[in-house]
Amino acid sequence: MTLVVQRLRSQLPDGVLAFGAEQPRLSWQVSASHPGLVQLGYEIEASETLGFGPLLATTGERDGDAQVAVPAPGGRLRSREVRHYRVRVRDVSGWSGWSDPLRVEAGLLEAGAWSARAITLPDDQGSRGQAPSPVLRRAFDVPAPIASARLHVTALGVHRVSLNGRLVSDDLLAPGWTSYRHRITTDTYDVTRLLTPGRNAIGAMLGDGWYRGRLGWDAADDRCRYGRELGLVAQLEIDCVDGTRLIVESDRSWRASTAEIRAADLYDGSTIDLRVAQPGWDAPGFDDSGWIAATSVPFDPGLIEQRFAPPVRRIAVLPVGLTPAGEGCWRLDGGQNISGWVRLTVRGVRDDRVVVRHAEVIEPDGGLHTKALRSAKATDEYILTADAPVVLEPAFTFHGFRYAEVETTAEILDAQFVAISSDTAPRASFECSDADLTRFHENVVWSQRDNFVSIPTDCPQRDERLGWTGDAQAFAATGSTLFDSAAFWTSWLRDLELDQDSALGVPSVVPDVVLSGELRFGRAGWADAATIVPWAVYESYGDRAVLEQQFASMRAWVDSLSRRRGADGLLVPGTQFGDWLDPDAPVARPWEAKADSDYLANAFFAHSARLVADAAAVLGDRSAAETYGSLGREMAAATWGRWTDHALETPTGCAVALQLGVAPDGERARAAGALAELVRAADGRVATGFLGTPLVLPALSEFGYLDECYLMLLRRESPSWLYQVRQGGTTVWERWDAIRPDGSIHPGTMTTPQDLPDSGEAHMLSFNHYAYGAVVDWVYRHVAGIAPDRARPGYRHVLLAPKPARGIDWANAAIETSYGHAAIGWRLDGDALTVDVELPFGTSGEFTAPVTAASVVSVDGQRANPVARLEPGHHTVVVTAAAVADPARSAPRQRPAGARV
Repeated sequence: MTLVVQRLRSQLPDGVLAFGAEQPRLSWQVSASHPGLVQLGYEIEASETLGFGPLLATTGERDGDAQVAVPAPGGRLRSREVRHYRVRVRDVSGWSGWSDPLRVEAGLLEAGAWSARAITLPDDQGSRGQAPSPVLRRAFDVPAPIASARLHVTALGVHRVSLNGRLVSDDLLAPGWTSYRHRITTDTYDVTRLLTPGRNAIGAMLGDGWYRGRLGWDAADDRCRYGRELGLVAQLEIDCVDGTRLIVESDRSWRASTAEIRAADLYDGSTIDLRVAQPGWDAPGFDDSGWIAATSVPFDPGLIEQRFAPPVRRIAVLPVGLTPAGEGCWRLDGGQNISGWVRLTVRGVRDDRVVVRHAEVIEPDGGLHTKALRSAKATDEYILTADAPVVLEPAFTFHGFRYAEVETTAEILDAQFVAISSDTAPRASFECSDADLTRFHENVVWSQRDNFVSIPTDCPQRDERLGWTGDAQAFAATGSTLFDSAAFWTSWLRDLELDQDSALGVPSVVPDVVLSGELRFGRAGWADAATIVPWAVYESYGDRAVLEQQFASMRAWVDSLSRRRGADGLLVPGTQFGDWLDPDAPVARPWEAKADSDYLANAFFAHSARLVADAAAVLGDRSAAETYGSLGREMAAATWGRWTDHALETPTGCAVALQLGVAPDGERARAAGALAELVRAADGRVATGFLGTPLVLPALSEFGYLDECYLMLLRRESPSWLYQVRQGGTTVWERWDAIRPDGSIHPGTMTTPQDLPDSGEAHMLSFNHYAYGAVVDWVYRHVAGIAPDRARPGYRHVLLAPKPARGIDWANAAIETSYGHAAIGWRLDGDALTVDVELPFGTSGEFTAPVTAASVVSVDGQRANPVARLEPGHHTVVVTAAAVADPARSAPRQRPAGARV
């Protein structure tokens, strides 16, 4: 046997049990007995039985080398249906054995499959302000041993469900945040092992979450943005070995009360009074005679959609340094800025209080810096009930913090920081000899973790935490590289389309809450997430399903722009966020960037039109590809004709002209030269905001200005990426100089004119924004030298092109592709470059050597061309007299006339 099929899987993330309405798509990896073998064909079988007796469906024997996102035979599943799949592949010597089977099942897919009602505590006070969390329970009997049991559950708000006193899962803040007006996701859990014959009990706690809790900075109207009443929707389906089927559903037979959670809010934190806890409330035998009957609340089961994105879970527990900070006060430092909470073990006496406050940084005088939280209290409070040791953790909340202060007279026995995130699996790794650059990469990883909490947010700490589309589009490529986030992005993109307006376009934040007026929809570089994010996901993972799902949305966004064109063919001017937080903008007016916002709007219009054309080509729609390709070219020409001189005056202007295809072929070298000169004149100082920063280094490197790339990348002075590391940052900052060179904290001042959103306390300062971390995509592609091929995406064909530089002696990077492990590592010895490459079965590589006129290139000991094709397996490439970038060669020169850096 020469080929062995391994790791057969579907598109559902690990830990998500049930399919919704989507058809299963299968991917597999293959190990080969020797290099050079290729897959020539495959066959997939589907059966309702594990033994594959009678087949439900089969692809038959098909020719081809497809391994990723192959539609499974049998089509979509029915509600509750279980299927088993297996695959075999063929090479020149014949067929492999069958893979291990993959079991899949479906949740409740039609509204009619739900008999459960939404229930809650009668007269829940939470509609009028923060109040105790409703607690719900029901006892029931199971008549025989259990063969299988599934719990289908969702909520208006967030829920925590247990059976017989044990949590049904380790999911947090379920069902997560979606565009609740259009869809609410449900989870299906295998709870067979949590039930026993005889008496059982199911219990649930509800929290406000995003549904009813605070959202946004308008303290006068920041609650109940989706609804005023919480509701649990739970349907427990039990099949016994004797054929008995039992359904326990949420209805008015359930009992309701409150317990120790007296308040719980995402921004403000939670208050837990252990004196009023009701031990055993979710176990059989508990006396609930003092409780009241649950009440039902209006709920449309047609909104329910099966989860296909990873849930939020605990991802790390960090040790904590504990130091005295005054009488009855302790300072905690976890060494890492996270999203999560403090877990304390304390021992005190009844009525002792434990108050935990959170902050990202420490003031120069040693106190917590809480001004950046704005109106978010970020405080958890506990009231003890006994003198025994107790573990304290908040409920239905999380905080963005590195430091915490604990005020209490109780004894602190232990402290830990619990980090949470949507449970996307790590996909990539990077390290190099420059410790600051390696640490910056880790900062970006942590910022992604901390801001991928159900949706991609801007920040995790203040009264905001919104799905800003501009941040998302800037970071989509990097975010898709670092973690296996395809399902995460796809879920958010579904909400983007649901909240999209056919005339006004895409909201500035998704889900669409908080903003109103002109800036609610259609901002340049923000709303273009509709086109940029789907393409980034497709390029990184190679599954065209994201383009199929989003094509109507992509097209609708560009069409809405077309309807806003004036007589000159350009967009009618309007208020824009622009190159937000350009470091040269006035401190209090971050939208007043050097690059003209109308220029940027039209440039992004051209880019989005071309992305629609590219997507249409992938999907086989030739007419749409021609129409939108022509529109993109037309808009690019009109934009260049109107703003040629302006585009060449600023780094963002040049980078946009190059990377968004605005500059015509004959002018591209000129624009690149102007950009390189601007970078040299500024000594590598970053002079771009949210829209320009992801584009500058790719624009420079495309035209060979690697000295200038590394001058920027390795700069340690403010503003720069590595300055944040030198200042002790462990995540990526919102402002380049959030901590100033003298150690003072940026004042965060921001004015709020009538046409921009009110920021409450007119303060904008976060130490955990991922947008500027978008540079890490360039680091993988060029410092390490590993990237997907746009023409053969998903790392089917791997582009390998390391670009070494003085100051970096070695670099290693790896990507867990759908085909398997791809890696590159290089080291410099003088000007001799040695590169090790690993490519998985089913892929190919193209190695482009950094050569000079004196270079000799060898691959696996054989002399080779500077551009060499690599087959799967391990390869060693040696380049003598290699081209090595040198930032020192980019000493500042005279600035071009009229240029602003």
